[in-house]
Amino acid sequence: MNYSYNWALKLLVFTFLLIASNVVEAQNLKGIVTDKEGIALENVGIFNQTSGQHSHTNLSGAFSLPSTSVNDSVYFSNLGFKTFILVVNQNHFDEGTAIVLEESSINLDQVVVVSKVDAMTRFVNIDVQNDPVKSSQEILRKVPGLLIGQHAGGGKAEQIFLRGFDIDHGTDVAISVDGMPVNMVSHAHGQGYADLHFVIPETIENINFGKGPYYADKGDFNTAGYVDLSLMKSVDKSMVSYESGQFNTNRFVGLFNILETSKSDAYLASEIYLTDGAFDSPQNFNRVNILGHYHYMDIGKEELTLTASHFQSKWDASGQIPQRAIDQNIIGRFGAIDDKEGGQTSRTNLMLNHTKFLGENQFLKTRAFVSKYDFELFSNFTFFLEDPVNGDQIRQYEDRTIMGVETVFEQIDIAVGTDDRFKYATGIGFRNDNVDDVTLEHTLNRKTSLEQYAFGDVDETNIYGFVNGEYKTGNWTFNPSVRLDYFNFDYENKLSELYDNKSENKAIVSPKLNTLYSVNRNWQLFLKIGLGFHSNDARVVTANEGRDVLPKAYGVDFGTIIKPIDKMVLNATLWGLFLDQEFVYVGDAGIVEPSGKTRRVGVEVGGRYQILDWLYLYSDVNYTYARSTEEPDDEDYIPLAPDFTAVGGLSFSDIGNFSGNLNYRYLGDRAANEDNSIVAEGYFVTDLNLNYHIKNWTVGVIVENLFDTEWNETQFTTESRLFNETASV
Repeated sequence: MNYSYNWALKLLVFTFLLIASNVVEAQNLKGIVTDKEGIALENVGIFNQTSGQHSHTNLSGAFSLPSTSVNDSVYFSNLGFKTFILVVNQNHFDEGTAIVLEESSINLDQVVVVSKVDAMTRFVNIDVQNDPVKSSQEILRKVPGLLIGQHAGGGKAEQIFLRGFDIDHGTDVAISVDGMPVNMVSHAHGQGYADLHFVIPETIENINFGKGPYYADKGDFNTAGYVDLSLMKSVDKSMVSYESGQFNTNRFVGLFNILETSKSDAYLASEIYLTDGAFDSPQNFNRVNILGHYHYMDIGKEELTLTASHFQSKWDASGQIPQRAIDQNIIGRFGAIDDKEGGQTSRTNLMLNHTKFLGENQFLKTRAFVSKYDFELFSNFTFFLEDPVNGDQIRQYEDRTIMGVETVFEQIDIAVGTDDRFKYATGIGFRNDNVDDVTLEHTLNRKTSLEQYAFGDVDETNIYGFVNGEYKTGNWTFNPSVRLDYFNFDYENKLSELYDNKSENKAIVSPKLNTLYSVNRNWQLFLKIGLGFHSNDARVVTANEGRDVLPKAYGVDFGTIIKPIDKMVLNATLWGLFLDQEFVYVGDAGIVEPSGKTRRVGVEVGGRYQILDWLYLYSDVNYTYARSTEEPDDEDYIPLAPDFTAVGGLSFSDIGNFSGNLNYRYLGDRAANEDNSIVAEGYFVTDLNLNYHIKNWTVGVIVENLFDTEWNETQFTTESRLFNETASV
């Protein structure tokens, strides 16, 4: 009897200890991650190798990792730092966990594939670090699948191509800098016009992007995707740079660290860029940039950044030229029919970003901005079609003030049961564009106004709100969200003898759902569905009495990101995007053109491989099938929509004092009109960059178009007439 009693007692004690141990095992590991100087590190990837649980540090470097047990192995990974492996003991629960990451050279080992909607951003920023952006044109090219075409030598915003869109200058991709929108609504030259030349490339820290309309905090123009550039919060060392090249090209850059304390940093940056370009008629191009940036961080309390910048640019341009003029030896490839084109533009910005830490897991983020912008452009696309005596030169002009505010409340790490976690963000904001004297007129020699086609004032306001949730359970992450936008469009036609002011308004609801499954820390599957939109020009909206104001875009993505080995990452995506009817305001002609429904489906594949510690390889390949859905077969091509693109590069560093990279970009042949009877020729172009470092000095050489390829970066199908022609072509 005593024998049985002793065994029963032992069994009871054992059961109690087992239960107690399980309770201890299922604990929440909390702590903070900093660098060696004690600066909090945001977005550090955290993965429990034993349980599969994963998390990220927040703005204050704090993290919370549920279902963690003694002896678990927890990985801490961040770009530019050595991966740290923590073997958990009881003290980490009792006293909290302080992790200090050690800096190291950029390497693919430092990034884990965990459940983040924009996971590819982390890998592309390795591309940026291995091959830093060297010019304004290169900024957008870093986004996989995005190509640009410059056709004013750096004066106008670039032509953008992405996911089967000829996006013009920004109609279907939302671009921002530290949260400040770059796209211009109801712009004199075209809807969504996005001029990034006010950004000094050396000040860029990260390029954040997402493809498709799946992001609640991104609104207007987020159909094909979005790009948000993050500026550096501080400068480690002051720097001056001078570049000189062909065609009287000179560029001066300076970055100066003017303040560095335990909580504050400030720097100034400046750029002057001068060139005549490769054209027969000198461009006389000049661009001046200046930027001041202040950053304050009180860990656990608040963070503040203030940015002020001014940009101005002026240029002459040879403009687009007809192929037949070259074929007939009237001009050479770098000649001009009307070399009186060109323009000037400027933008002055003031940005504020503030984060208030309300509690351990609560944040209030506020951003505000104001921009003063002006634009004047002289162009001639048709030469002597309309006016055989004076020519068809046009002038586009506007004077704009933009302002906006957004406030977002975030609550993270809400426990749901033992292992599941939930977080959400809700935000409200507005943007107002006040555009005076929006002008389209016929001019002569950039001096004489011959006829005004359009002249008026635009006042456009967008008020919005969104709710974004994220629920993690096991290996699954569910990210439902919804966005509400309200627009008010106001246009006063100042050509009318009587007061002629028209106003329209419209609201749209955009639901979205992203689902991610983390097989392990190196393999993610995702399915994204969502609705987005881009607004139409205010002149279109009022002219059409509010019809088709906010054409919808319906998107779906299914894909995967996988690291088969520590030094390699592969990604693949199948996607589709369907657009509703829209009206397009043709700024070059001052007319409204209808454009029907379209569908685009495609596949994207990419790879990145750290061959050796000093040798890095990457490539992205994209195929898109783009068609109008309301046109008959063989007449349903979308003009200039790219179908096959590829970009890639090979970078090396620390070979003695040498570093450098070899990059390529490829754009395939594509239809230039609706029946594909005219083809825009593709191209394959390679660039080389070599640098030699000695102490505090770097000497480099950049060879653009290494193999001297003859290519046309932008092409259009345009009806025109030359001075010696009796009919248009």
